[in-house]
Amino acid sequence: MILKHAQVVTPEGVKRLDIRIGEGKIAELSPEIAGEGLDCTGLTVFPGLIDMHVHLREPGFERKEDIGSGSRAAVKGGFTQICCMPNTDPVIDNKVVVSYVKARAKEVGLCKIHPIGAITEGQKGETLSKIGAMKGAGAVALSEDGKSVANAHLMANAMQYAADFGLKCLCHCEDAALTDGGVVHEGYYSTLTGLKGSLRAAEDIVIAREICLAESLGLPVHICHVSTYSGVELIREAKARGVQVTAETCPHYFILTDAAIANFDTDTKVNPPLREERDRLAVIEGLKDGTLDCIVSDHAPHHADDKNVEYGLAAFGISGLETSFALSYTALVRENGLTLPALTEKMSAAPARILGLQGGALAVGAPADLTVVNLGEKWTVDPATFLSKGKNTPFKGREVYGKVKITIVDGQIKYEEK
Repeated sequence: MILKHAQVVTPEGVKRLDIRIGEGKIAELSPEIAGEGLDCTGLTVFPGLIDMHVHLREPGFERKEDIGSGSRAAVKGGFTQICCMPNTDPVIDNKVVVSYVKARAKEVGLCKIHPIGAITEGQKGETLSKIGAMKGAGAVALSEDGKSVANAHLMANAMQYAADFGLKCLCHCEDAALTDGGVVHEGYYSTLTGLKGSLRAAEDIVIAREICLAESLGLPVHICHVSTYSGVELIREAKARGVQVTAETCPHYFILTDAAIANFDTDTKVNPPLREERDRLAVIEGLKDGTLDCIVSDHAPHHADDKNVEYGLAAFGISGLETSFALSYTALVRENGLTLPALTEKMSAAPARILGLQGGALAVGAPADLTVVNLGEKWTVDPATFLSKGKNTPFKGREVYGKVKITIVDGQIKYEEK
């Protein structure tokens, strides 16, 4: 396969190049490659996008999503690799469930799927999971996502054992005692709506703890879905001291604020909650200055019945795989001056580097994972068109730019817009 006349995003900038693919690898990058090929005039080619924070719900919650529907949503969204969180049923806390996810991903055969193992058995926060066995079966990281490990000593042990096996802990930072059942950010809009609020401190306290553990142990740690201005500052200061901390955020934290909850739309209910304008601006600044390394979707699909209830009872989460790139490109590149190479770093290179995955760059010999986009195409988010089973998005009706046209995984076209 040859891709002709493409605008190719490289770390040095956007270049007009042809790309020749052979045996699943990038065989040649050149201004002009002889032969017929796929005409990509007017299109931009990115290294295959990587989402390191996705919920696929299988096994156990296939009513919300399964590996097949999640994979279809991923390639439609331009993602060639995704990493799935362990809060399934049974929990991904042993080599058997890790192997099951890997086998199902191979059976579906669309994007590459990397399981993330639970830090503790059953995510109960009591006993460490069999970390080495999960690594051997294909787990690429550990997380207790959906909750924090409350016991700091156990968390320290987890970080040490994870490092022994070349893994990192991806930390959902939430002090459950301080959250105390809160469902939105505590502030003006929680008061206005009467919905129970949760303090920024519930997130920041655990971010600070994980940073302290990483610094004391001399080990890496990754902070999930950062939403607070104070959390961004904690990470910025830690990086300046040389702490091995990396961090991610999501489109809803740099686009929306808690003003979105005022109409009681349960699709705005996420964990951590949407924050205030100062938090949103700080997250954007953190992305621009490198404090926040990655953009993830935190794809959390739900059945309509899980959202079509009163706000306090609704499930947390947004179905995000099919909108993540366009939202990020529109809000960050078009509206806030982020460069295309910087966006590629956040959505491909950095996730690959943090988790030790192959990918993240277009180079001769690299896997032929590519995302082909029409950056100038404007479209409207319509959950009725989602391939994910989850239609839960607060962005319905929003106009965005950047339409994924083709997704190529190991040299094979896995999605092409019809």
